Amino acid sequence: MIRSIRHTFRLLRLAAILARHDALFPLARFAAAAPALWIARLLWRRDGSGRPGERLARALQDMGPSFIKLGQALSTRSDLLGEELSHDLSRLQDALPPFDGALARETVEIELGGPIGNFFERFDVKPVAAASIAQVHFATTADGRDVAVKILRPGIEGAFVRDIDFLKWIAEIIHSTQPATRRLKPIEMVETFERTSIMELDLRFEAAACAELGENFADEPDFRVPEVDWTRTSQRVLTLERVAGIAVDEREQLVAAGIDPRKVLETSSRVFFLQVFRDGFFHADMHPGNVFVLPDGAIAPVDFGIMGRVDRRTQRFLAEMLVGFLTRDYKRVAEVHFAAGYVPAGQSKDDFAQAARSIAEPILGLPLSRISVARLLGQLFQVTETFRMEAQPQLLLLQKTMLTAEGTGRKLDPDVNMWELARPLIEKWMVENIGPEAKIRDTVENIARRAPRLLDNAEKAVATLAEQGIRMHPDTMNLMSRSRRSGIPWPIWVMAAVMAVLFFAR
Repeated sequence: MIRSIRHTFRLLRLAAILARHDALFPLARFAAAAPALWIARLLWRRDGSGRPGERLARALQDMGPSFIKLGQALSTRSDLLGEELSHDLSRLQDALPPFDGALARETVEIELGGPIGNFFERFDVKPVAAASIAQVHFATTADGRDVAVKILRPGIEGAFVRDIDFLKWIAEIIHSTQPATRRLKPIEMVETFERTSIMELDLRFEAAACAELGENFADEPDFRVPEVDWTRTSQRVLTLERVAGIAVDEREQLVAAGIDPRKVLETSSRVFFLQVFRDGFFHADMHPGNVFVLPDGAIAPVDFGIMGRVDRRTQRFLAEMLVGFLTRDYKRVAEVHFAAGYVPAGQSKDDFAQAARSIAEPILGLPLSRISVARLLGQLFQVTETFRMEAQPQLLLLQKTMLTAEGTGRKLDPDVNMWELARPLIEKWMVENIGPEAKIRDTVENIARRAPRLLDNAEKAVATLAEQGIRMHPDTMNLMSRSRRSGIPWPIWVMAAVMAVLFFAR
């Protein structure tokens, strides 16, 4: 009861902010919010300038750090908000006035356990960037290394805990009063937001993400991930190698520095493909402010707070779906969605294929340089309500990242499509992961994975037969014993060979 009263007053305060920016429309569809909307419209004058998404973005900016992050998370939900609104929220500036540099120094000293001079020869009190969760200061270590020090805002953890509890309360009301929205998983959405926020509020997680990405690209000289200074990193302080370069979308500056924008785009395309399809681990916030081009043309990312993962099953789904679209095989697109379980079995495959065609044809009919795979996926996600599809967070985050990458690519070279540049990698990956050899390999691996359980079941069956007085031949028992010791029983290879023959005989 106390929780509901507290959050009701909070809802009124937030409704007031939305009202001032004429951005009450997200609450208008929920009957439970009607009293707050009525009071807000009555008491506060409205600024109706700009598109709805722009007005909502300004309101979220005024609400504070948690809601800025919420707006950025919602920008991936074109299925929920529509393409225009999602696009406007994706431009939400994660920037707030900096906090006092003296507090930043104090945080460093508390977190690292000593006077700041023990860790840095020079520490710039004035920050170079201030966002909703943290701000960044440049510094120099005693051995002369230039570094960037990211420091959490004072009290930010407590603010997030309060805001997330409020969002959970809202999600619970939506879930209980709006049955039609349950497929969108409002409670799970908030829980996902909570998990990602908790990870962003512990800078050791960001350091680990940076280190993992760096290991993945250790042999790629054209993509340089800054090194983590673990001795100067803690829960509230992150120290990374300083990156000095030109923002990736500053085409004129790149040309003036003797750097070929086409080469930068080729590198960007290759790196994006490798992150998603080779490693299944990608930088999910690669807007131009987080990607720099070094003097030798190499690309260097920064800010690893938002990362995405794609498992092998999702990789294959995505690849087969895109091939279906690009070859205009819309029945295949539908089959892939149904096989993955993304569309309930009771829906019509033919109707889904028709919807896929209606989405793809206007996009695929454009000149090659203007074809947007991210826009195609975004529009596909918007038909989820018609076919009762459940939200797929990993694909939504990937789609947003693809949209950002395509936008940057067009600024570098408007006449080139990044997917065409990555085509050789895509074709090679398809052969290795979806072709006949891959299917045979997957079958063998699946059987091998299940082999221990099959052997256990066989041994239990033998024991049961023995209890009933039935004995197996000694040669059979010896063969089972040898198979157990070898790790991969001989029947597995026989079964794999049979599967291969049957596959090629089709």
